[in-house]
Amino acid sequence: MSSGRDADPACIFCRIVRGEIPAQRVHEDASTLAFDDLNPQAPVHVLVVPKVHVATVADLTAEDGALAGQMVLAANQVARAKGLAERGYRLIWNCREEAGQSVFHLHLHVLGGRAMKWPPG
Repeated sequence: MSSGRDADPACIFCRIVRGEIPAQRVHEDASTLAFDDLNPQAPVHVLVVPKVHVATVADLTAEDGALAGQMVLAANQVARAKGLAERGYRLIWNCREEAGQSVFHLHLHVLGGRAMKWPPG
């Protein structure tokens, strides 16, 4: 986990991690938290966030390899817990405005429960 990345007091995901804003928690481990998206785009839509504040996937460094890997492993656990592991699911990282990132705290979307189309958008 990266050090020196202080929580942003105004960041909604940092506030969820700290328990200041309620969320339907799906999975939690030492470095990540997963919770249901409030604006789901599929029958299952969960966000996996790091417990440290990283604004975008572009802000990850070589030192963050373990954190990125832990986010994917947490997403896999979420998929199993939500019954998606055998059916299939999609993982999405959006990076900055043009890609659709609206909250600037790194988050990995876990989507499933319906057939996904390609290309996605």
